[in-house]
Amino acid sequence: MSFETEKQQDIHRSSKKDLYEAPDYYLIDELLSDEHKLVRDSVRNWVKKEVSPVIEDFAQKAQFPKHLIPGLADIGAFGPTIPAEYGGAGLDYISYGLIMQEIERGDSGIRSTASVQGSLVMYPIYAYGSEEQKKKYLPKLASGEFIGCFGLTEPDHGSDPGSMITNIKDKGDHYLLNGAKMWISNSPFSDIAIVWAKNEEGVIKGLIVEKGMEGFSAPEIHGKWSLRASASGELVFDNVKVPKENLLPNASGLKGPLGCLNQARYGIAWGALGAAMDCYDTALRYSKERKQFGRPIGGFQLQQKKLAEMITEITKGQLLVWRLGVLRNENRATPAQISMAKRNSVETAMNVAREARQMLGGMGITGEYPVMRHMMNLESVVTYEGTHDIHLLITGMDVTGMAAFE
Repeated sequence: MSFETEKQQDIHRSSKKDLYEAPDYYLIDELLSDEHKLVRDSVRNWVKKEVSPVIEDFAQKAQFPKHLIPGLADIGAFGPTIPAEYGGAGLDYISYGLIMQEIERGDSGIRSTASVQGSLVMYPIYAYGSEEQKKKYLPKLASGEFIGCFGLTEPDHGSDPGSMITNIKDKGDHYLLNGAKMWISNSPFSDIAIVWAKNEEGVIKGLIVEKGMEGFSAPEIHGKWSLRASASGELVFDNVKVPKENLLPNASGLKGPLGCLNQARYGIAWGALGAAMDCYDTALRYSKERKQFGRPIGGFQLQQKKLAEMITEITKGQLLVWRLGVLRNENRATPAQISMAKRNSVETAMNVAREARQMLGGMGITGEYPVMRHMMNLESVVTYEGTHDIHLLITGMDVTGMAAFE
């Protein structure tokens, strides 16, 4: 391939217009406030302008587009529910959901970066941290000056975090941290890590570990087929001295990290629908433009069946997360309700992506369209923040009162 051809392709990609139109079959916009719609539309416009033109190239290269971090901060994607006094946007949970929906409509990996920053780094500092910790870290995280990550999952301990072996020992004026974490979004370029470890009594505690502490490293994971535009890595702790003031004082036991995961799962419930909506919109537009046997394929029964089922499931998901958002705003949403929404949204998105890929035929596997990228990304989303099966069992436990995974 000649240099001129590559240059022409770059120009074509950069000039390709994002024609996305969000489906709203049940007029759910009427349930949103003017602020909700303003927040959503500003994020949607940013994604169209900043994410869509570059995301395919970054995914193909397996690189995270770091230049998007200031923009994510500007649109309020970092800690949208954190109060303004700490640098957050002070928004409600429906606004938070809509932000995640629009970002994931662009790419799951970019949404993952925002979710980790807000739900898994800023939220635990806000909910479990001291006033000094809040003032020191939250404004810098909200502005994107600092990027954080969340260390819970270990190489041998995923769905059962209570069996973690990462540990801290009290050494008087500091804690000595040892262990390792795996599959950590943002870790290769994070400035801080919220790390969960067992103390000498076996109680899980949270610590703020800073880049540059001796014995702390974060090697990147390569060779991913999913979330290729997101940076994932490990966290390795080899006799890391963590100052005592870096301990989160109000977190003890699994309740701490699980509270953070509820925040993240809520955002995923909205976000995954964004990926589904993008795949549906792409397939619908393609069905009106692609002609076979003398007419657009959208006129054939089997294609209409696919589109009808897609919009039905998306609409059901939209109503589910909207109601969940109302309950979350009223502080009435249960962890089990959040689990149900996360699982349903991801399953819907995976099915919609699969059907959309078939409708696009051979073009569906190329970077010319976003569908295959969404399909691959969703293979991670269905696993992280609680696997598909675990969320199913959480619902089962909730309705029967019996735990199947203990």
